[in-house]
Amino acid sequence: MATTAIVFLFGLCIGSFLNVCIHRLPLGQSVVRPRSRCPKCSNPIAAYDNIPVLSYVLLGGRCRHCRTRISPQYPLVELLTGLVWALAYVSFDLTLAGLKAALLASAMIVLVFTDLHHRTLPDTVTLPGIGVGLLFAIGLPIEDNTATLLWRWVTGGFPPTVAASVVNALLGAAIGAGILYGLGELWFRLRKVEAMGLGDVKMMAMVGMFLGPKLATLTLLLGSLAGSLLGSLFILLARKDAKYELPFGSFLGAAAIAALFWGEPLIDLYTSLFP
Repeated sequence: MATTAIVFLFGLCIGSFLNVCIHRLPLGQSVVRPRSRCPKCSNPIAAYDNIPVLSYVLLGGRCRHCRTRISPQYPLVELLTGLVWALAYVSFDLTLAGLKAALLASAMIVLVFTDLHHRTLPDTVTLPGIGVGLLFAIGLPIEDNTATLLWRWVTGGFPPTVAASVVNALLGAAIGAGILYGLGELWFRLRKVEAMGLGDVKMMAMVGMFLGPKLATLTLLLGSLAGSLLGSLFILLARKDAKYELPFGSFLGAAAIAALFWGEPLIDLYTSLFP
């Protein structure tokens, strides 16, 4: 319990940095300099006013200097990050798998909120994320038997563990990105309207590289289902035009977190329905 609390608090601090990324990356700004400041009055935020969640509560959700209201997104992102880091620890302990889960979930939180507010999925997150996912696949086997089945079908033998893991990562990236790109290209050719940008494609390449083909496919299914149901409900209730651009990347990012922590039980539950 004590270790979980420590990991949660560490996650809160990571969430504070993620807020900087969410605000600055879509604007092409450095996440290191200058130091955090109020976007309204530009006064630097003192360290004692930058304590995750607590400072927001003590300041009543307002800037100390100009009293401009601070978006509740800031403590929300911090809390979400603290929770996913704690969940990564509870699910995988203090292991490389736990670090992998925490980093992927953190990246998804950044992408969810940048897409929600700016309709962009920064390459500065997705492209390095693809490389990091491949590195993890080399050092940590992806629990997916797809590569093994393909290897046996082609060679009749069993692949080395590292080779199977890397192939799973590459298959996951190819499936995640390829399906989205193919559907987008088909929609464009049929309707002459772009259904999605390449940001979604690169995001799913990253997710597939981390999770492998099965969970990448599940991410697409969950994200598409949530986007269809919740997106349609929002358009209806908000009386938006049918051409309103939904933040599909936000749905995919949330689905990736769900697949990361609960994907295997969901797949097992589904397959148990077909004895």
